[in-house]
Amino acid sequence: MAKFERTINGDFTELLHTIEHGIMEGSISASMEEYSDFQSGDARCSVRIFERYSWSGNNRVSLSVTLFQNANGPIFLSATASGGSQGVFFKMNTFGEEAFLDKLRELIP
Repeated sequence: MAKFERTINGDFTELLHTIEHGIMEGSISASMEEYSDFQSGDARCSVRIFERYSWSGNNRVSLSVTLFQNANGPIFLSATASGGSQGVFFKMNTFGEEAFLDKLRELIP
């Protein structure tokens, strides 16, 4: 697994839209597998699960992206890529996971 976290100032809806479209347009094999949106009072949380084919790993990798914001505070982003490694007992060839996260990093201000 590979992880990326960042605190961002900005518009929650705009950031979510940027991530969704950037990931989907960043790879011909990318798909949004599932999503969830939750709001309680002034707090918002959105989860997006993407998947794509990794040429380097010859398998599919997933990317889980969570955005959380309380009122007009900063947006906390947490993203985890998984499924791109090979090997039974040891993780080998995690290039696909890192490449998926790199695409997300390009989209974040």
